[in-house]
Amino acid sequence: MPLMDHLRELRNRLVKSMLAILAVTVVALFFYDQIAEFLVRPVCDLDVKGVGASQCPALVQKGVLSPFSTMLKVSFAVGVIAAAPIWLYQLWAFLAPGLHKHEKKYSLAFVGVGVPLFVAGAWFSYAILPHALDALLGFTIGEANNQIDLDEYLDFLVRMVAVFGLACELPLVLILLNFGGVITAKNMIAWWRWVVMGIFVFGAVATPTTDPLTMCLLSVPISVLYGLAILVAAINDKRRGRRRAEVLGGELDDDEASSLDLTPARVEGTTHLEGTTPVQRNGEADSVHADDIT
Repeated sequence: MPLMDHLRELRNRLVKSMLAILAVTVVALFFYDQIAEFLVRPVCDLDVKGVGASQCPALVQKGVLSPFSTMLKVSFAVGVIAAAPIWLYQLWAFLAPGLHKHEKKYSLAFVGVGVPLFVAGAWFSYAILPHALDALLGFTIGEANNQIDLDEYLDFLVRMVAVFGLACELPLVLILLNFGGVITAKNMIAWWRWVVMGIFVFGAVATPTTDPLTMCLLSVPISVLYGLAILVAAINDKRRGRRRAEVLGGELDDDEASSLDLTPARVEGTTHLEGTTPVQRNGEADSVHADDIT
């Protein structure tokens, strides 16, 4: 299609996505109390120094407009997450016409596996959130009353969910690179020491807590998923090698070039062009242009 038609289609896809997010956000406003209770439960269930026990006095909201802005923020976040299947489909529908058949297959696999992995990481971060809060609030000085700003807590929760969810996508990205022929299972095996070290460094930096337990809770599952990615890549490399052996008659390494027959062959059925004169050279006929003859 022309460029303007692509832009119009993109605009329509974006409008549909925004309408879906807006509709889910409006629905979330009616269930705001239940959603808010679910989000603040890890704080209200804590029994640590500096945190009260009745009606969750540890959480505070500052300002007249803070409750209203928090309600809008939470409802919009729920709308974006709950409407993800719709706007992901709109994105897919916009990109699909420009993809080959096998690229569509890989893209669908990425969405089909990537969404559950992200949800699993998000659920895991919510499950360990009480431990993270316990570790951080344990540094409260003396008998001080630690009152947590609700907006700050929600930002903390979003960061935890995003870090754990995106970290679980790493093995899937590596598998897609392997299916695309960018890396092999041998490369991933050779890199495993550096990758595992990088995962633990990432876990230490990305997690908001300072204790090693939370770091391990993030790093160990990602390392296991990295091992599963190596296994899937090895199976794919073996399948690719068998298919290449059937096509080329022999299995080749990734850096090995196939043999080519470079023996010169005589060209049969030659014809003389108009304006040329056949001459004899070493007993064989050749052609030169008439202007070249003196």
